[in-house]
Amino acid sequence: MSANQSRINAIAKIIDREPKQYEKLAPLSEIWACDVFNLAAMEEALSKKAFKAIKNTVQTGAALDAATADIVAAAMKDWAMSKGAKFFSHIFYPMTNITAEKHDGFIITNSDGNAITEFTGSLLIKGEPDGSSFPNGSLRMTNAARGYTAWDPTSPAYVMQTANGATLMIPSVFMSWTGQSLDKKIPLLRSNAAMDKAAHKVLALMGETDIAPLNSSCGAEQEYFLVDENFANSRPDLLLAGRTLFGAAPAKGQEFDDHYFGAIPARVQVFMQDFENKLYRLGIPAKTHHNEVAPGQFELAPYYEAANVAADHQQLMMTIMTSTAKEHGFICLLHEKPFAGINGSGKHVNWSVGNSTQGNLLDPGNSPHENLNFLLFCGAVIRGVHLYGPLLRAVIASAANDHRLGANEAPPAILSVYLGDQLEGVFNDIKEGKLVAKGEGGLMDLGLSQILKFERDPGDRNRTSPFAFTGNRFEFRAVGSSQSVSGPLVSMNTMLADSLDWIAEQLAASLAGGADKTAAVIAVLKEIMDLHGNVIFGGDGYSSEWHRVAVEERGLKNIPTTADALPAFKDEAVISLFKDTGVLTTEELASRFEVYSEQYILSIEVEAKLVIDMATTQIYPASIQAMSTLAGTSASLKSIGVELQNYGLQGMATESNAMMAAVGELSTALKKHDHESVEAHMNFSAYTICPLMLEVRAHADALEGLVPDELWPLPKYQEMLFIK
Repeated sequence: MSANQSRINAIAKIIDREPKQYEKLAPLSEIWACDVFNLAAMEEALSKKAFKAIKNTVQTGAALDAATADIVAAAMKDWAMSKGAKFFSHIFYPMTNITAEKHDGFIITNSDGNAITEFTGSLLIKGEPDGSSFPNGSLRMTNAARGYTAWDPTSPAYVMQTANGATLMIPSVFMSWTGQSLDKKIPLLRSNAAMDKAAHKVLALMGETDIAPLNSSCGAEQEYFLVDENFANSRPDLLLAGRTLFGAAPAKGQEFDDHYFGAIPARVQVFMQDFENKLYRLGIPAKTHHNEVAPGQFELAPYYEAANVAADHQQLMMTIMTSTAKEHGFICLLHEKPFAGINGSGKHVNWSVGNSTQGNLLDPGNSPHENLNFLLFCGAVIRGVHLYGPLLRAVIASAANDHRLGANEAPPAILSVYLGDQLEGVFNDIKEGKLVAKGEGGLMDLGLSQILKFERDPGDRNRTSPFAFTGNRFEFRAVGSSQSVSGPLVSMNTMLADSLDWIAEQLAASLAGGADKTAAVIAVLKEIMDLHGNVIFGGDGYSSEWHRVAVEERGLKNIPTTADALPAFKDEAVISLFKDTGVLTTEELASRFEVYSEQYILSIEVEAKLVIDMATTQIYPASIQAMSTLAGTSASLKSIGVELQNYGLQGMATESNAMMAAVGELSTALKKHDHESVEAHMNFSAYTICPLMLEVRAHADALEGLVPDELWPLPKYQEMLFIK
């Protein structure tokens, strides 16, 4: 079958596809969290004493005794089996962006050889997958493979319903036999504990007496592309790398702005409703869906949840999204930049901290006292981003996200904080000392009359800011669409804990010296602005002038690639940050550098091998066939006296030769293995391999415009993006 015939058949299959009908399901009130063993389900299944104990664990993190664990396990098994489950799995999150599962049966046999079911507290609490076969950064060697999963009772278990049956899924941490974190959940739980401890100090100094446990919250907007499987299955680059390594720009892209918030295609709408019904059964609060800016791109935004649960739900959401897309004949692309020249996909992480007694600490209050708390926590974030901006850049670093950061739809690789005109003005007033003594008591005029009636949207949004205050939370806009939100949450929680510890020390010293609370707060905030105010920026983050000012005048770092970003994990200040807060040991942090750098190098090597293979076995043969056909036609016409100006033939020959010369250079470069360090290898990948891949692509994309359409071997952008 010719290449063109394959593409024609793919288009015909899409056009003639019998659309999957939307199945009308039960009302939301009936399906919401029906497959989740949450507190409501546990209250029905457990004794009052056992329920009280597990509720305390879920809400406060208190330890659960073994006897109660046995009771919970038995009830959980009965509940899951009533929904058709015969297997259970500890689900965990290794140091990649994937989700891992190990399935075990409830079944055992008794002495009579009969099958019975059993699920004890010990089975619930602990599992044992291989600890060396997952990326571990030298924490575990191959001959020392024992690893453990351990139940996280603060994230509810659930039953996953698939065509292959139902399985009880138990959210878990993953650690080595030596107790070191091999996953993303343990650091997240530790970072939240560190933030809670530091926040308690500050709030106590501010006179708060009833302080409930603090938690960070997360709402992550998920962007993605949908491509028909008939096209995607004909693209080796999409299947193995998740993005197109070749593809000329179509005549029409996104320049008309006609896709953003446009009418959702019927087939996509059915997929979305099917997908979201599955999310609702699992208690995942999908709230908003719409067309995104690029053709073929869409977004789903959930409601805010506790960070640990939100991180688990994000992983689950990506799993269900990709599997549901297949049911509807789509391939779901979560790559940050699957198509060159049009917008890529991010995962904007909306983050705040609060509790049940003081509320959201990043929400401006209705009284001067509440505003002092708000300003302290906001100031802590400013200090954290300034001190640990390179760390924040490192935790969003990947080969995929490098293609997106700095482009028109994503923030630049310079970490700055956007506050909005109103709030930025308040902090500048504090820095400039515009607050004066007032009254006999020496109270300070906060100059915050505008904040006492603070609107939820005090200023315009800044889409070019990587870290923006949006009324009652900060939005980390630079996170990639395929990434786990745990890494960014860990870093934000930890930098906040560090800043709150510093603030507590300053406040305690000032109050001990006789200052009143208001004066002490203003003094701390002024010092923050003096030391760290350079990180605040409300202008155009894309402008070349900002890039110059940020680096040359403000001392901020422009970190363009993952190769430049990941060494932040080896910085002494970052090592001390994680060690002092108890979030990651020195060895655990070093392991993350090793794992992430290896993932980066391997990702680029896979892409380079694909570029060589596709150029050599698909694109070059197509161009040779096209030249042969055109040359034959030219010779036939010449024999009857018709002379052709073979610009196309000459162009194909030039581009084909140049492409294969670039392929040769890329092949030679890939064989270089004598890198003196991991950093050197990453830099070689970023600054030698990637440019060579782009050179091959430039010639191949030029050939796409010269080779006759019936001979071009790959589905084109105009087909993949616009035919649904």
